[in-house]
Amino acid sequence: MNKNVGSTDRLIRLIAGVILLIIAVPSLAGMAFVGLGGWAWLVGLIGVALVATGLLNFCGAYALLGINTCKTGQ
Repeated sequence: MNKNVGSTDRLIRLIAGVILLIIAVPSLAGMAFVGLGGWAWLVGLIGVALVATGLLNFCGAYALLGINTCKTGQ
């Protein structure tokens, strides 16, 4: 599995993913400060996907589309 997510892209994914999880988890636990309703699961899944791709430095969608933001391309 070649890395295809660069450092800036990785940082943006990690920050965005954590923010989405901070929004979704309280909503799923019934302590909502943001009324997401049924959308909380989708927001949570997107957050998990962003954090996972940020930690792994690999994005499946990038691989399918031939995008590579990683300078080394290891």
